[in-house]
Amino acid sequence: MLRADVVVIGAGAAGLSLAHRLGARTAGAGAPSVVLVDAPPGPLRPAPRTWCFWEAGRGRFDGAVRAQWRHLRVRPPAGPAVGGDIAPLRYKMIRSDDFESLVARDLAGSPNVRRLEAAVETVEEFTGGARVFVTAPGGGGHALEARWVFDSRPLGSVPAARTTLLQHFRGWFVRTARPAFERGTAELMDFRTPQPAAGLSFGYVLPTGPCEALVEYTEFSPRVLTDGGYEAALRHYAGDVLSLGDWEVTATETGVIPMTDAPMPRRAGASVFRIGAAGGATRPSTGYTFAGLQRQTRAVAAALRQGRRPVPPAAHAVRARAMDAVLLRALDSGRVDGPELFCRLFARVPTVRLLRFLDGRTGLFEDLSVGRHTPVGPMLRTALELPGLPRRPFG
Repeated sequence: MLRADVVVIGAGAAGLSLAHRLGARTAGAGAPSVVLVDAPPGPLRPAPRTWCFWEAGRGRFDGAVRAQWRHLRVRPPAGPAVGGDIAPLRYKMIRSDDFESLVARDLAGSPNVRRLEAAVETVEEFTGGARVFVTAPGGGGHALEARWVFDSRPLGSVPAARTTLLQHFRGWFVRTARPAFERGTAELMDFRTPQPAAGLSFGYVLPTGPCEALVEYTEFSPRVLTDGGYEAALRHYAGDVLSLGDWEVTATETGVIPMTDAPMPRRAGASVFRIGAAGGATRPSTGYTFAGLQRQTRAVAAALRQGRRPVPPAAHAVRARAMDAVLLRALDSGRVDGPELFCRLFARVPTVRLLRFLDGRTGLFEDLSVGRHTPVGPMLRTALELPGLPRRPFG
């Protein structure tokens, strides 16, 4: 049996971030021993994907940043675009393969972190710790014993909620035959897409050069599309809306992110905790997760270094989650028009303040200043309705 102070399950963004923060090079003397369990290649390992976030100045993972932008733009269904310079912030994009390579390189010199490729079968607690039972790629099973276990695997289902929408998308990394993109500007939401009967849709463009970009079609809606539906939507957006001309697709990515007001328990036992999206790191109103899980893993690493109980903190404050619950319900009920709401916010609220608001880093008076630019009547009606709504299983 292999013993360690900490077992981290899953080598996605949350698991890798926590292991990186616990590495001896950054944790100093007395760093806990860590086993990072990564799923073997196959259905349990996520496909390559992209994470985006905004921050000021240099960041911990800048070595993995593929591109960054100083200007953001939002386009209404008709009329001029809104947005602008987000200095001192930068909107940054990290590809999961680059992130894994950066963390692997840094952990290679950390004697306290060991990586293990295996499929996790069960996690069982005992007094003072937990055992993680795993199966190696060759078929042999064994147990890992640790004082603390942090599980970053996706939940099997979304907990019961008053409102759950899915943020689902497909993206193409494209190369065009002629210059077609503004390299310094990211299209955060382009609502010149056909809107679904329920929810909203938008295009998303992250240029990495004049002829290269990630072009995505995204929906906030109750159901995902078929493969043919995503392909048709992307062809229309790239060809008819963006007028890219001739292009080739060099890579694709697909994702589904639950946007829910369901409570996401961060404790699975006395010694077992959830981190990342499974631990509530996703901001319900936007689907952004990377910044939230960095706050979680930073706090967990600090608690372990200081000998405190390392309960992952809530990635988003109670007030932020309450506002998100109102927004999700207002969108789902059709009381507010999604494209009109987001375009109004970006047009009337300074972009940096709005980004800080979306990241949960604003105070009460700033929140109120943002809220007054929403449809106040429908939002208040929704807020009054929420306490009486039952929580139901999704789907």
